[in-house]
Amino acid sequence: MVWTGTWVAERLGVELIGDEELPALLGLALRRNPKRAHLLVSSVLGKHVPQHPSVVYGSGLGLGLRVRELLGAEDAGRAVVLGYAETATALGHAVADGLGTAPYLHSTRRPVPGVTTAGGFEESHSHATSHLLLPEDPELLAGKGPLVLVDDEFSTGNTVLNTIRGLHERYPRDRYVVVALVDMRGPADRDRLTGFAAEIGARVDLISLAAGTVRLPDGVLEKGQELVARHEAARPASPTPRTRTRTAPAGPPAPVRVALDWPADVPDGGRHGFTPGHRARLEAALPAMTTALTRALAPAPDHGPAGGPRVLVLGFEELMYAPLRLAGALEDAGLDVRYSTTTRSPVLAVDDPGYAIRTRLVFPAHDDPADGPGERYAYNVAGGGFDAVVAVVDSAADTPELHAPDGLLAQLAAHIPRVVLAVVPSYTPRPRPRPHPQAATERMAATEAPERSSMLPEPLRGPAFSSYAPEEVGWLLQDLSDVELEAPTEEREEAIQRGGAHYAESLPVEYQPSARYQELFHSALDASADRIAHAVGIVTETVLAEKSGRPVLVSLARAGTPVGVLMRRWARHRHGLDLPHYAVSIVRGRGIDANALRWLAAHHDPADVVFVDGWTGKGAITRELAAALRESDEFAGFDPEIAVLADPGSCVRTYGTREDFLIPSACLNSTVSGLISRTVLRSDLVGPDDFHGAKFYRELEGADVSVAFLDAVEARFDEVADTVDTDVKDLLAGDRTPTWEGWAAVERISEEYGIHDVNLVKPGVGETTRVLLRRVPWKILAKRGAGADLAHVRLLAEQRGVPVEEVDDLPYTCVGLIHPQYTRGATGADGKAVVSR
Repeated sequence: MVWTGTWVAERLGVELIGDEELPALLGLALRRNPKRAHLLVSSVLGKHVPQHPSVVYGSGLGLGLRVRELLGAEDAGRAVVLGYAETATALGHAVADGLGTAPYLHSTRRPVPGVTTAGGFEESHSHATSHLLLPEDPELLAGKGPLVLVDDEFSTGNTVLNTIRGLHERYPRDRYVVVALVDMRGPADRDRLTGFAAEIGARVDLISLAAGTVRLPDGVLEKGQELVARHEAARPASPTPRTRTRTAPAGPPAPVRVALDWPADVPDGGRHGFTPGHRARLEAALPAMTTALTRALAPAPDHGPAGGPRVLVLGFEELMYAPLRLAGALEDAGLDVRYSTTTRSPVLAVDDPGYAIRTRLVFPAHDDPADGPGERYAYNVAGGGFDAVVAVVDSAADTPELHAPDGLLAQLAAHIPRVVLAVVPSYTPRPRPRPHPQAATERMAATEAPERSSMLPEPLRGPAFSSYAPEEVGWLLQDLSDVELEAPTEEREEAIQRGGAHYAESLPVEYQPSARYQELFHSALDASADRIAHAVGIVTETVLAEKSGRPVLVSLARAGTPVGVLMRRWARHRHGLDLPHYAVSIVRGRGIDANALRWLAAHHDPADVVFVDGWTGKGAITRELAAALRESDEFAGFDPEIAVLADPGSCVRTYGTREDFLIPSACLNSTVSGLISRTVLRSDLVGPDDFHGAKFYRELEGADVSVAFLDAVEARFDEVADTVDTDVKDLLAGDRTPTWEGWAAVERISEEYGIHDVNLVKPGVGETTRVLLRRVPWKILAKRGAGADLAHVRLLAEQRGVPVEEVDDLPYTCVGLIHPQYTRGATGADGKAVVSR
């Protein structure tokens, strides 16, 4: 029998070296992936290669029994199993079944509205890298028992290391067990895992069916990509059925929908957790569901093949366990059954016995995925000689796209005579009852904080929330993306100034910059990247010099967040330090998010926390933070000092510069801040035990420059490093006492211009830009002779019909004046009406 890796091995020189079982477990294929050209194709996973369900389930079950034997009965009884989406979801289920008493959770790439993530991590070699953890029970991962991590293959160990590192920081434990069908690590990767285990002080064991390595010759990625491109250009994406395909009647009949009567209290999989109790209820319901499927598969008289139909049960991406158990029940009932699932992974199909992927069906996504529409695939289905297929999807995927002329069901019907559709209800966790709020007192005992913080969710992370990578920042916010919060600027201004609304109760409509304005942003970034990198280096080195141990960066969302990410990057780039970084909400007049502080106090030493903001204007937020931390002894351990990139108002001791210059991240709104809105604090949306809220503007992805801004500044770190080293020594030796000259200037301007409200005077380039983007500006004061730093301000002022007044002796480069006593059509203190364009 020809090994299904022969075709790739002969053309690219790829070799499997190791246990003699490897060729029976793995074949080889090529895929369209810029990170890894080859694909190890498992013959026992049930993803790309249809296989007997008893073989697929038995492989995982046997590994679970080995884990139970390794751990012993006591530790096995305390274990939790975590599987990886999308390929290992059923494998992880089966391992948990082998352990017998372990609850199971698998990662997911499908965000679920209303469910807060308990973490996320990256799978660096995958075509779709980001994983979310969405347990219904927030305590599922918090126990001290062993954590069993299950993947189909263990190639480098990066994914597992990313997972353990992220979870160990939140839920440290003494023991981890890694389970895979095959362990294909090289010696360096094995040593890295050993060293990592020693570093965190935990035992890490590994169990697999077979072990070996993949030998990749030089240039294999480029050769593989060229080979894929050549073959895909030479043939259509959808296959022509091979001779083994049974002949379908002309005009195939519509798919038959079967009512499964799936148990209402059993989740469709482990996306939100799956317990042994769930498994017992599923097994009790399997006989009735098997009967329903058998009836639906029964051939019409004189049309069925002799000896019974050859059936494929086809699962759907992460939905692997439910169809696997249904396929196993059909097999136990005597049917000739194979099992596989659809996938997001694009793989080249070559109709050759020595190649693992013989045919490919291509169809559009049909579950409204968070990352938008795209192609999906079913491999080795066409030409597989199947008489019937049972397509099992969850209800979220039972959409018009599934039933469309080019959809999955139509593609199946073109190659298989009988198509049966079975829909499993998508499980949505029930809202957890809100804990009774504890009485608010002037002096809440510090011992209460950990109890209350345990009720709070884990930070939100990209890409489910924000366009930043998950390790760059954790947002201590709740996701309000589905809530309509935007209001026209003039409406918001009138409501705010009449006292009928607070600015944090609604959001301005996101300003979409013109092409000319975007050019100004990129020009400003190119011109100022060195200056920003220098300021980032100065403020970060100051923090590292004055904070012993490992600082915890806590940026004030959202202007502080790009600065926090840059400070984290500097610490890693220059010192190899991986600083924790979170973003929290602070609202003028309402204070900082107390629940976010409680979460931080429960997970870190408050003395290590460094608050980070973009810049100071008159110092209002600096005062707001200090006042909030003084209000309760509960937060006495936090230092109210803020570290900022620029401190033109002379309001803080820790800064990168006191010059008032253009920081390009101030030029834009969400599109330079991870696509996150301003924070929202409204009583009907934010309860006493909730984080403040914000929105993630996924729809603005095409205009997002958040990562480009960070990368452009980071690229200058080495160029400014020597100057930073010299300048930070001088700064630390000098007098950095705040003079608050900015506040004095604001009070003077407020009186001179007849405004009589310092909140309507916004000093500095950053604050002036915000006035023009979000508020109703009255006029702009510009320091006479100010040059390129004000190009974008002048353009915005021109677009909104706002006068720019040149002023001598201005302590800032510019100051924005919000229209005083605004109503639509109102006049300002000078009697002139506002024109808003």
